[in-house]
Amino acid sequence: MSQDLKKIIRQEYLKCAKDPVHFMKKYCNIQHPQRGRILFNLYPFQEKVLHLMQDNPYSIILKSRQLGISTLTAGYSLWLMLFHKDKNVLCIATKQETARNMVTKVKFMYDNLPSWLKITAEENNKLSLRLSNGSIIKATSASSDAGRSEAVSLLLIDEAAFIDNIGEIWASSQQTLATGGGAIVLSTPYGTGNWFHKTWVSAENNENDFLPIRLPWSVHPERDQTWRNRQDELLGDPRLASQECDCDFSTSGDIVFYSEWIEFLEQSTVQNPLERRGADQNLWVWESADYSREYMISADVARGDGKDYSACHVIDIATNTQVAEYRGQLPPKEFGYFLTGLATEYNNAMLVVENANIGWATLDAIQERGYKNLYQSPKSDQLTAESYLRVYEGNAEMVPGFTMSMRTRPLCINKFREFVGDKSVVIRSKRLIEEMKVFIWKNGRPEAQSGYNDDLVMSFGIGMFLRDTSLKFQQQSLDMARAALGSVKSNKVQYSGGYSANNVQNPYNMEVNGKKENIDWLL
Repeated sequence: MSQDLKKIIRQEYLKCAKDPVHFMKKYCNIQHPQRGRILFNLYPFQEKVLHLMQDNPYSIILKSRQLGISTLTAGYSLWLMLFHKDKNVLCIATKQETARNMVTKVKFMYDNLPSWLKITAEENNKLSLRLSNGSIIKATSASSDAGRSEAVSLLLIDEAAFIDNIGEIWASSQQTLATGGGAIVLSTPYGTGNWFHKTWVSAENNENDFLPIRLPWSVHPERDQTWRNRQDELLGDPRLASQECDCDFSTSGDIVFYSEWIEFLEQSTVQNPLERRGADQNLWVWESADYSREYMISADVARGDGKDYSACHVIDIATNTQVAEYRGQLPPKEFGYFLTGLATEYNNAMLVVENANIGWATLDAIQERGYKNLYQSPKSDQLTAESYLRVYEGNAEMVPGFTMSMRTRPLCINKFREFVGDKSVVIRSKRLIEEMKVFIWKNGRPEAQSGYNDDLVMSFGIGMFLRDTSLKFQQQSLDMARAALGSVKSNKVQYSGGYSANNVQNPYNMEVNGKKENIDWLL
């Protein structure tokens, strides 16, 4: 090799070592889905992102789909490994297969480098690439101890919003990163309240070390509004398109309550409470008791040990309006005494308490106080009109409280969703709204995201379900009783004891076994 050629190669090598953009654009090949193997000719936005990653140890990237950011990150990892000794790059994703894709991209670029840029590979398999200078990249699936025992130079977390235990992984990796390592966290959004969303929001507020990089679909120079409109058709759901293209947290994820529903409530019905009562100030009141109205109180009981909350709502039955709410950590028995007092204040409201597990202690306290208007469930959870009518006709076996089961739980949530979607419920509480935002479908089951509570949501769902079922059937039973008594008035039939309704002015005066009795209280 001539001296001139050696000089050119040396200068080119130094350019690559100094600038990852130059290295990638001139020497990194990628596998394009349509064009096959091509040079990675970076777009201007990709160059900018690459320099941001280089200049900032911690980057969090909120991205649209198909922007080539994972490929860009792979190229940056290879550059880091080639031009720095003993760099340990660890790639974590939801599945090992997904993490392996990142390593595969790195290996493809490495295999197609010119010989003068290559460093001998001492280990080269599906899950790792180790170079003779001590640098390595490895792929692993998400687990709570991922990265715990390794001195990681660069932690790559791909599609972080979709990793359930990402908070534990991040915590376990902190000690290894604290020695001078960095992290690149990238994902499309997947709902609010998860670790990725919280970390992104904190980064935007300068509350952590991450540099937030937002990349919606419009940063790509080859995409226009026609392309964006086409995504709605291809993905079949504008919400999914907003998630995949617009970097929109509010429309992404398997949320139970759609963002536009919550936005409507926040703008139209949510209010600060008129007063906050109780020793813990956790009873929020929007409307005082009106003795001309009927109320229901629906409650969910917690253990009282700090992990979850006891919660209840006071609901105006006629208007379906939330007029008061409690969320706190009273012990179960004290919660029962509290509910008894609150129900008495609100016109002896129908008091509905979930009877699972610890709920029995609360129910015992309510019964100990002799509260009469306590909801009771039929032992069977076959929820039909006939079963509820049997309840109010006195022909069913009953247990105190509301039984939450595999059958009733989805019914409660679906009824809650229906009322919110139809805009036929008035929700006042910000606390309830915040729980609704992080209430998601998880493996087909509606529940709070990891690290959050759903006590207010579940207790409100019980109230919505009973308002639409039990109370409706109760009213139907009362209407039947009124109709039967009305026939007494119109027909003036003969009653036992020889007393004739024709002989009195009030047809509801009955004589039974020689004693007169007025029955118009039944109406």
